[in-house]
Amino acid sequence: MKKFMGVFVFMDHKFLFLDSYDRLNLHYQRKISVMLKPRQTQDPLNLEEIKIMTKSCRIAADTLNYLTKYIKAGITTNDIDEMANDYMKTQGAISACLNYHGYPKYTCISVNDMICHGVPDNTVLKDGDILNVDVTALYKGFFGDTSRMYKIGKVSAEAEKICLVAEQARMTGIESITPNGFTGDIGFEVNKYVTRQGYTTVKEIGGHGIGRIFHTDPFIPSIGKKGKGERLKPFYCITVEPMVNQGEEDIEEMDIPGSTVKAYKTTDGLLSAQYEHTVLITDKGYEILTLS
Repeated sequence: MKKFMGVFVFMDHKFLFLDSYDRLNLHYQRKISVMLKPRQTQDPLNLEEIKIMTKSCRIAADTLNYLTKYIKAGITTNDIDEMANDYMKTQGAISACLNYHGYPKYTCISVNDMICHGVPDNTVLKDGDILNVDVTALYKGFFGDTSRMYKIGKVSAEAEKICLVAEQARMTGIESITPNGFTGDIGFEVNKYVTRQGYTTVKEIGGHGIGRIFHTDPFIPSIGKKGKGERLKPFYCITVEPMVNQGEEDIEEMDIPGSTVKAYKTTDGLLSAQYEHTVLITDKGYEILTLS
């Protein structure tokens, strides 16, 4: 196995993204079994494809806007899931999540201590809850992916703060994007900002390349070193989606019946928050395609 700048390793029953084996102590080096994820690639987008990609992202962003007036105490996450699907269909798109590696719903909805990939169900939202709704629209063969937080009624000061920090962490990461820069540039700035606010970032899960393929290279981490990682090539799209935990960075992995997709929650039961944008890297900088 050749050594390269970034590698996924399977350790302690979960994937970790490491920039070097040198950072592992000998104890863990003996325990590691390396499992590289298949590397999918795609060509840069041309002008016509960028137009379609922009439309797909617009539908995804508008779906989150549409949901705003309906998400309140007393509604179930299943209700939100169905409304999101109905809206995307009126716009000529379909949900990319349904049946993706067996995933059973149209959206991912993660409430309070759920980090991501929460499966909508009959859970009734109540005052004080916070939740992330993650939607991906598939329109004319292109994927638009975005998520945001919603607050139910009057939430705690801590809930307000973690949502603000997560939203700013996303923008901090996006603002570090430069054409032909590196994924480590994003991770470095995100982690620096989040830790200075007294929170932790989830290291194992992050953003990804997107476009004609739902999930592809490069992996967009929430930790990194400037000038390290994979290149950010012009006319490709990525998602920037740091997940911010109130307490420990450790995560608990849970099976989703009938699916190879996993759900994740905090191990300490404290809050987690996330905001996500799909971003087009240009030859001069970047363009956020999922502004809402």
